[in-house]
Amino acid sequence: MNPVNPLKVLLVDDEPLARLRLRALLDDAQDPAVDLVGEAGDAQQAIDLLRVQACDLVLLDIRMPGRDGLQLAEALQRLPSPPSVVFVTAHGSHALRAFELDAVDYLTKPVRRDRLQAALQRVVQRRVVAASAPTPLDGDPVLVVSDRMRTLRIPLDEVLYLRAEMKYVTLQTATRSHVLDESLTELEARLGSGFIRIHRNALVARRAVRELQRRSDEGADEGWAVRVAPRDEWLPVSRRQVSAVRDALAGT
Repeated sequence: MNPVNPLKVLLVDDEPLARLRLRALLDDAQDPAVDLVGEAGDAQQAIDLLRVQACDLVLLDIRMPGRDGLQLAEALQRLPSPPSVVFVTAHGSHALRAFELDAVDYLTKPVRRDRLQAALQRVVQRRVVAASAPTPLDGDPVLVVSDRMRTLRIPLDEVLYLRAEMKYVTLQTATRSHVLDESLTELEARLGSGFIRIHRNALVARRAVRELQRRSDEGADEGWAVRVAPRDEWLPVSRRQVSAVRDALAGT
C-alpha cells in the first residue's frame, strides 16, 4: 500500500450506534487519511461486501449474531490478499485469541480518538513493511529486528521459532529473544519450507525439532508438543496441525 493513499476501511458491528461513533472518529482521521468503503452488521454481510470491494482494514466487533468476529477474522486470513484486522469490542477477555489471529490492535469501547489513530498508523506501518519486504527470504536469509535503538540482522539459521504473543511476534534463538512487528502470517509466507506451522500462534524451524510427543502438564489436558533444541523447550502443537507436523518431520 502506498502510504499517501487513503486507508480503505470496512466497519463490522451489529450495533448501529457503535458504527455511528466509529464513523465519526474515522471522518476526523488525517494521518493516515481514511476512505470508509462500507459497513456490515454481521459476518455474512461483511463477506458479501468484500467480494465486490477490497479493503485494507476491517474494524471488527467480536460479539455478533451468527458467526462472531473471531471466526470472521479466521476466514479473512484465507483470502488471497487478507485485510488487516483491528478488533473493536466492549469485552477485554478475547485479546489473546485476537492477537493469535494476527490482529494489528485490540480496542475496547468506548473507543478513544487517540487509540484509534494509533491503531490506524500501526496498520499503515505494517502494510508498508510487508509490501517492501523481500519475498521469499530464500535469497536473503536474515530477519531484521530493532533492539534498543539498534538494528540487528538475525541469520535465519539461528532462529528456532517465532511465536505470536499479544501485539507482537517473538523471535527466539538459542540464547536470546527479539520482538518483531510483522504478523505471523506475513512471516510464514516469507520463511518458506524451512519453517513449519505447529499452532495458530507458532512457527518452528524444521531443523530445530527433535521430537513430537503426547504430553500432559499438571492441571492441563493431554496434548501434542514438539521439543525444540538446543533449548529443550516444549511447544504445544494444535490438533489440526499434528498430521502436518508429523509429515514434515518424516520428510514427506
